Formats: sequence, C-alpha cells, structure tokens
Amino acid sequence: MAIVYDTFQQEAPSRLPLLFATAADRTVAWRDGAAVSAAQFLGHVRQVAAQLPATAATVNLCEDRYAFLVAFCAIVLRGQTNLLPSSRAPQAVDEVMAAHPGCHVLGDLPLDVAPPRYQRMSPLEAMVESSDFVLPSIDADQVVAIGYTSGSTGAPSANRKTWRSFHASTAGNLQMLRAELGQRFEVVATVPPQHMYGIEMSVLLPLLGDIGIHAGRPFFPADVAAALAEVPAPRVLVTTPVHLRALVDSGIALPPLAAMVSATAPLSRELALAAEQRFGAPLLEVFGSTETCVFASRRASVQEEWSLFDGVQLHPQPDGTLVDAPQLDDAVALADLVSLHDGGRRFRLRGRRADLLEIAGKRASLADLTRRLLAIPGVRDGVMLQLDDADTIGVRRIAAVVVAPELDEHMILDALRRAIDPLFLPRPLRLVDALPRNETGKLPRAALLALLQTASEGHSPN
Repeated sequence: MAIVYDTFQQEAPSRLPLLFATAADRTVAWRDGAAVSAAQFLGHVRQVAAQLPATAATVNLCEDRYAFLVAFCAIVLRGQTNLLPSSRAPQAVDEVMAAHPGCHVLGDLPLDVAPPRYQRMSPLEAMVESSDFVLPSIDADQVVAIGYTSGSTGAPSANRKTWRSFHASTAGNLQMLRAELGQRFEVVATVPPQHMYGIEMSVLLPLLGDIGIHAGRPFFPADVAAALAEVPAPRVLVTTPVHLRALVDSGIALPPLAAMVSATAPLSRELALAAEQRFGAPLLEVFGSTETCVFASRRASVQEEWSLFDGVQLHPQPDGTLVDAPQLDDAVALADLVSLHDGGRRFRLRGRRADLLEIAGKRASLADLTRRLLAIPGVRDGVMLQLDDADTIGVRRIAAVVVAPELDEHMILDALRRAIDPLFLPRPLRLVDALPRNETGKLPRAALLALLQTASEGHSPN
C-alpha cells in the first residue's frame, strides 16, 4: 500500500500531520485483543467525520478510549473543536454547552438522559483499506480542544489548545519516555481520555509517536492486569496515585512492566518505592497542568527535584511561578511556588501561596500537613484543608477528611500531635468511607466543603 502525504503538508509549514505513521500497518491501538493499524484507524476517523453535523465545536463524551481517539480526530478533521468538560456529570456538560451555543455532543453509549443535540457514534466496524494511504494534515493554529480544569481549587476554567501546541507538548513527553523506554512501547491507561493528562498520555502519544494504546479504561486491579496482558511488551501503565495504591494493596500480579507514569495528585516517596518494588519497574511522575500541559518529570522514589523538559523555563514570582514552554504562546502563571536548582534546569516544589498557613506567628503548608496525615499507619487516604470562614478571633480553622477504617478520631489526632504543631491540628476531623475524588483522583474543593457541612449538620454522608 502506497503512503500519500497530504499536499498541504509539503507546501505549507503551517500545517502539521494528524498522525505519525511510517507505514500503513503501524499499530495505533489495541482493541478487543487485536491490533488496529493506522490505515484502519484513519478509515474510522473519516467514517465518523462524514457523519458529524456542521458546527464549530463538539463535546466529546466517548467512554471507550479508542472511540474517543477516533472521535477526537474526526472532530479535528472537520475543522471543529473538541470540548472536554471537567467531568461527564450532566451539570458539567450543560455548563460547557452553555458557553458554546450551538455545539453538539458526540458519544459512544446510549444515555438514559442525554444532553441536547446528542449523537451516538455509529459502530466502528472493520474498514476496507484503500490502495493509497493518505495522511491528513491540520492547520497548526486550529484550536483542536478546549479543556476545562477540574475545579479542585475553584470554578473550572477553559483552556484552548491548538494543534501546534499539542505537537510541541507531545515532543517533550516523547523525549522523556523514549529516554527510558526506546522508540516503541504500548500504553495502558486508567485515566479518562477527556482529562488533559489522559489526552497527553493516551491520545496524543499514539497519534504522534510510534506507540500503541489499549482501548479500555481499566479501573479495578484485576481489570488493569487483564488489559496489560492484552498488549505486547514493552508495557507502560499510565495511572494516578489512587490507582497505584489500590494496585499495591491488592497483591495482584501484573504482566511485566517497562515503566509506570503517575500524575494528577502528589505522589509520596513511600508509595513510589512500594510500587517499584512490587512491580519491578521505574515509576515516572510528571508535572504540569491543564493550562500548561506536562513540562517536567522525576523519579519520585529517588528524586525530590523535578527536571524541566527542553525549552522550558520557570520564573519564580512572589505569588507563584511563570512557565515558558514551547507549547505556550505566552508565559502561564501557576500558583505553585518553586525554588530553582542546577542553573534553572531543576526545581523543587515549595507549596502554593494559597496553601501556606500562618496562625499565631507560626507557618505551615497544607501540602505538608496532608503528607504527614497520610504517613500515619492505618490512614488509607486523607486531606487537610482550610475553611473559608474565620472563627470568633479571626482564624480560619484547619479541617481534615480521612479514610482510616481501623482508627478513630482520637488516635489520628494523637499521631498528628507527634508530627505537627498543635496549632495546626484539624478541627473538625471527619472519618469517611471514601473521599469524593473525581475520575482522575483529584478532590474538588466544593465536594470536600459539602462533605464537611453535612457532617456539621449531624448527618452521615455514607
């Protein structure tokens, strides 16, 4: 089969390829136990693109990762923008649709209560390959996605991504991963593809590198093991600290891994060491945000400092950090406080300005308090936060929500007294069965405050 390159790609450097492929049979994905070639994939993309209504933007709600990948490219190929809500919750979808009047919604599942203008994708059957393999190119300045933040620190915000910026951010991720794994590897991901971390590691990697992605989104440890067994070595598991903890605690055996990748929440050194010892593979933690995409990495088991990707520069500010990166048109301000090392090529996190506490002249950070809470034997999950309202003497109290089935409140507070200044002991401390984490393991502040409010009213949230 001959490979034909889009003529625009050769004539205009302002266009970039939709797909990396040196041959039509390059494996893009693994679906139902079988490899999906680049030629089959592009056939599915064109099939779905032909069925899309004329609109400026489409909410991509596809659950199956391969269906999402196809829909993502079909929307881009039609010159439209993928709208990526912070969650699949009806309210989150409604808010995104209200911000984009006239947009449509594309999904792969039947919905009992579907949003307006919902279109279910036709089944992706086996495609008949043509004699020529045409690789499409996309206007580099096309806004291909608008991702919404999780709202873990406030209201979700919209972030526009051009095809040029995605190419640039993926180049950094590929360089980081290839240094550990080589050119070709297969990915199984537990994170949803709508999340920016999921987009980067399970959508853009198979599109722009010689990488295959498993179509599923395994959740339970046994499902993760089964998915990994369906792809050949070398295997990479893209996941979160919450899923890593579940895998380590489950005692389940996984097929041999070449590496693990983690993001979305702080990863303790203890968990990183446990995961590496349990599964015999290095654990790479990546650092970024919906606003910036990934721009640094480290091996958390042995490194405290983060290494910046090529072309990235950080500029510490009194209230955060400015990030300059190849994928950004302008510097982006993050709330994270950092200290630079090794000529500015490495950095350490010092918390966030909003996380820094000062009570009676003493200082602490919520991140460090949470780390000490999680270090207590018997605490499976937990978080410390500062309440919005001040008490009668003007102090905003510290609260904690904790998962510790074998402990009670007094046992946890006694352990904390040995680890932190008593001024920062949480009042109230609420024991629950599970924290209200979203699909990527983050904790929306509104959900935490609602949980604490329910507790203060004397009602059990469980």
